[in-house]
Amino acid sequence: MKTKILFLLLLFVSSSLFSQKVYIGKIEGDIDLGLSPYVKRVITAAETELADAVIFEINTFGGRVDAATQIKDAIINSKVKTIAFIDKRAISAGALIALSCEQVVMVPGASMGAITVVDQAGTKQSEKAQSYMRSEMRATAERNGRRTDIAEAMVDERVVVEGLVDSTQLVTLTSEEALKFGMADTILSSFSQVLEAYELEEAEIIELEVDWAEAVIRFISNPIISGLLIMMGMVGLFTEVKSPGWGIPGTLGVVSLALLFGANYILELASFIEIILFVAGVALLLVEIFVAPGFGVFGILGIVFMIAGLFLGLLADLPLVDWDDVSFVIIQLAGSFVATILLLYFLTKTLPKSGIWNKLILANNLEAKSGYTTSESNFEHLVGLSGEALTDLRPAGTAILENKRYDVVTAGEFILKGAMLKVLEVEGSKVVVEELAKE
Repeated sequence: MKTKILFLLLLFVSSSLFSQKVYIGKIEGDIDLGLSPYVKRVITAAETELADAVIFEINTFGGRVDAATQIKDAIINSKVKTIAFIDKRAISAGALIALSCEQVVMVPGASMGAITVVDQAGTKQSEKAQSYMRSEMRATAERNGRRTDIAEAMVDERVVVEGLVDSTQLVTLTSEEALKFGMADTILSSFSQVLEAYELEEAEIIELEVDWAEAVIRFISNPIISGLLIMMGMVGLFTEVKSPGWGIPGTLGVVSLALLFGANYILELASFIEIILFVAGVALLLVEIFVAPGFGVFGILGIVFMIAGLFLGLLADLPLVDWDDVSFVIIQLAGSFVATILLLYFLTKTLPKSGIWNKLILANNLEAKSGYTTSESNFEHLVGLSGEALTDLRPAGTAILENKRYDVVTAGEFILKGAMLKVLEVEGSKVVVEELAKE
């Protein structure tokens, strides 16, 4: 009996160890930075489970070069056999990803190539960017034993490939051409044929989809969404600076900026340097407001550090970054700041008049005859009097009027300790003052 149990146990263990497994990863649509974590997760899972192969089903017109480079590096570093199954097309950045796999399979009528680096408007970028991409394609093709001249010709139309193109055409290969020139290994019509060709027809197929976290990161990486997060962060922080305590606006602002920098850190756009720069900028701005008011060195440095942190956190960290990439980030930041200013102006003009705001504050002053005031809180006699600021007014503080201490508030400006003041008006128990002009 014991021998039979031991035999069954060994049979179960051996079947688990020696059964074939194939992981499937889908590279479809636009290639963006949010796709890189997904591909890395697929490869890591395949390595952990000692899979026999990872098959990437590719059907894309391309996308970001920095995202494709991250994916290419992950595939090249894979300890598991990688197979690119090009279903329809692997254009632009998709061609780099396909050629990074050990084996390339194309369906009949598929295409691969045309990887010239262009900007957001589709305009060809500088020679520096093209040179970088030529070297990436050449090195990738060389690593997997493919023709480096054709790989370069996919980037640069000046590269001549005898029997294929002259010096005026960019290379995009059909399935038959790719097979003929050694850029693909075989042409197969279906996924089941791919499994059969590589003796994996009995393998357990494990297909991993993009999970919710990766979907959120891809959503945040969209330039419009990242711009909105910057705007929400700035509005939230400004609101908290202008109001006492800590509330919902500040929390939303912090969460927005945390999402932005967290996603960019995962996508390898932002590092700890950019995060530290931004946090240091916020700290310097708070020092300027609460410790040393008067918009000086701390305030200027704080703004510079914050902008630098945001700028570097949105800029791709690649050798091919040129003025087109820089100008795009500048436009994105400028748009976010302008939108922030307009939103703050809109809130200051409309919020005090809204029904929600009126439910939160007392809209009308209570007069003394209503019976809800006391003689101790009647400061009407202070209107027009002059005095001295006993503390910094930011905008609230303490002043000396008629040799007595009073809690006062300005109309919004900062007034330093020792400045001469004049009482403008009294609203219930609130004494509003302004600084007297120095003679």
